[in-house]
Amino acid sequence: MWKLLTPPAYKAEQTGPEADARYKKLRWQVFLGIFIGYAGFYIVRKNFSMAIPMLANFGFDKGELGIVLSMNAIAYGFSKFIMASISDRSNARAFLPLGLVMAAISMLFMIVPIQWIGADHKSLAILLMAVLNFLVGWFNGMGWPPCGRVMTHWFSIKERGTWMSFWNCAHNVGGALVGPMAVYGAMWFGSWFYGADAQRYFLIGTYAFPAAVAILIALLAYSMIRDTPQSCGLPSIEKWSGSASKNYNEKAEQVLSTKEIFRIVLSNKFLWYIAFANAFVYMVRYGCLDWAPTILTEKGIDIKSAGWAYFAYEIAAIPGTIICGWLSDKVFNGRRALPTILFMVLVAVAIVVYWQNIDNVNVVIGCLIAIGFLIYGPVMLIGVQALDLAPKNAAGTAAGLTGFMGYVLGTALLANIVIGYVAEVAGWNWTFILLIIACLLSILFMGLTYHEEQYLVKQQKNEA
Repeated sequence: MWKLLTPPAYKAEQTGPEADARYKKLRWQVFLGIFIGYAGFYIVRKNFSMAIPMLANFGFDKGELGIVLSMNAIAYGFSKFIMASISDRSNARAFLPLGLVMAAISMLFMIVPIQWIGADHKSLAILLMAVLNFLVGWFNGMGWPPCGRVMTHWFSIKERGTWMSFWNCAHNVGGALVGPMAVYGAMWFGSWFYGADAQRYFLIGTYAFPAAVAILIALLAYSMIRDTPQSCGLPSIEKWSGSASKNYNEKAEQVLSTKEIFRIVLSNKFLWYIAFANAFVYMVRYGCLDWAPTILTEKGIDIKSAGWAYFAYEIAAIPGTIICGWLSDKVFNGRRALPTILFMVLVAVAIVVYWQNIDNVNVVIGCLIAIGFLIYGPVMLIGVQALDLAPKNAAGTAAGLTGFMGYVLGTALLANIVIGYVAEVAGWNWTFILLIIACLLSILFMGLTYHEEQYLVKQQKNEA
């Protein structure tokens, strides 16, 4: 297995116009490879949520299924950090498809506890579902790190924000496919496996069909992704583009041990600053998204309008993310702190307007669109900044640290548990206050990295 994941050796470097043209072609190829591959992970990530309504008919209650559901987020948060350290020492071309195939297989086996164990042996069925959903989350954590590795090796620091803003839309594409795939997968193939037993068709649409598609996507991603330019006989991106990060040197091209990677990442105070900033950004992201339907329906807004508000929040993320990434590259010269701070200030304003007009459905939906447009840019840029602040050979682990803090502290603890508890005990007014405080804390921690990025301005002046 390790032989499969070993990074390919560097080849003799090519030069001249042909090498330059090949470099440009391969950049597009690897970008499409990681875009398609990362979208594939979202086809086999949150499927259990789609299955919950149907599982009630098989004798499972929501409390038990809620435990199973939580395993995915917990596993993903830990995996994104731990597996990233392995990704930094692995061939991205093999690492990403391997994770996707394993996630797909784990998702496929979710059929087993329902089909062959069932509610007659409920404890065993719930345990197996929890283990499998944990594995789905864990293997999904193998998606982001190799993409980050590819980005640092094929795209320079002054263009990375734009490229990553487009790449980040892959999760919106993959996530949007889950619902239609569940419906049409059940319609097209359900009768093949279950005949007239239509109650079980959802098992094919929700689990089997997406798993099969994900495996095909993994093969396609493997055919397109290349680990580094040097493994293709091309110069490093720093040499080719003429732009390098502050911490770049020849050692950044070497493969480090796990111990060295963790030492570099965990001793970098700026990575800790953005990791805490990410926790508070995620608190706002999921604090608004996950609780919006509940808040709106409690305020008397019909569930259909609440559903459209939820949809609009996610769709608005796509142009907002792209604009934020473009601004960080073209207006702020590759700096990430300033555009993140700017967008989080505007998020805080939108939350205040949302809070003060909670009974006006039109204003609320407008505010949710604004928050969705604004919040995903900072989510993306913090990941980019983690890649910028760490050496290339530890970039995945650096981004994994921010992801761990975002999902475990920001989402599971703050956005889900704390906000839910505060809403129950103190009311929704206090949850809005917490969200505003989270915005301010994210701005504070991002502000601590401002001076670390100022060398990019000097670099820009020297080039001019």
